[in-house]
Amino acid sequence: MAAKIKPLGDKVLIKRVEAEEKTAGGILLPDSAKEKPKEGNVVVLGDGKLLEDGSRAPFQVKVGDKVLFTSYAGNELTAKGEEYLLMSEDDILAVID
Repeated sequence: MAAKIKPLGDKVLIKRVEAEEKTAGGILLPDSAKEKPKEGNVVVLGDGKLLEDGSRAPFQVKVGDKVLFTSYAGNELTAKGEEYLLMSEDDILAVID
């Protein structure tokens, strides 16, 4: 669990979903051929974007949401053997139901 990581401002900590093991046609993919998924689950939120009046903007996502993000979004990091992405909320494109 990423309990030790606390994003700042409008940053969001994402746990990327696992890459597909095989293609739609059933071909097994080696690790080198797997495309990194552009979706994951929100694990931790920062405090929100600081506004000019000193208040914080609320997030449009919440912990547990499955989200879609841009291809090169965020910074990859590892904590307790788990891989995460730390990104700005602006890099999140949509919430997946």
